[in-house]
Amino acid sequence: MILYSTLGVSDFDRSIRFYDAVLATLGMDRAPDWTDGFMGWGKPYGQGYSLWICKPFDGKAPAPGNGPMLAFAASSAAQVRAFHAAALANGGSDDGAPGTRSYYEPSFYVCYVRDPDGNKLACVHHRYTGA
Repeated sequence: MILYSTLGVSDFDRSIRFYDAVLATLGMDRAPDWTDGFMGWGKPYGQGYSLWICKPFDGKAPAPGNGPMLAFAASSAAQVRAFHAAALANGGSDDGAPGTRSYYEPSFYVCYVRDPDGNKLACVHHRYTGA
C-alpha cells in the first residue's frame, strides 16, 4: 500500500490552484497536516493515501520522468471528464482525452493530463458501461 506520493513543482501557488481544482472533482480535500512549503490532499498522514507537492529539496528545477504517472480512481465517467476539464482550465495540458482505449478492456474509461510542471496524471473509472 502506498502511504503518499510527492511531486516537485516550480510554482507552489500555481500548483496549489491546479491540484485544488483537479482533486476536488474526485472529492479529495486538502490533507489537514500540511506545513509551510508543502501542500497535501487526501487522508491525514498514516491514515491512508495522500498526494503532496513541494519545491525540490535540492533547489533544482522539477523534472517529470518518462514513464512515472499517478492514477486517481473515479466513481464515474463524468468524474473522469470533470477531472480532465478542471486540469485544462487550471494550467494543465491534455495527454489523452477522456474515453476508452483499444489496448485496454472496454470498461476502462480514462483520461491523461499533465500538471503545469509536466507531471503525468491519469483519472480512471474501471466500471464503465457506456454512460
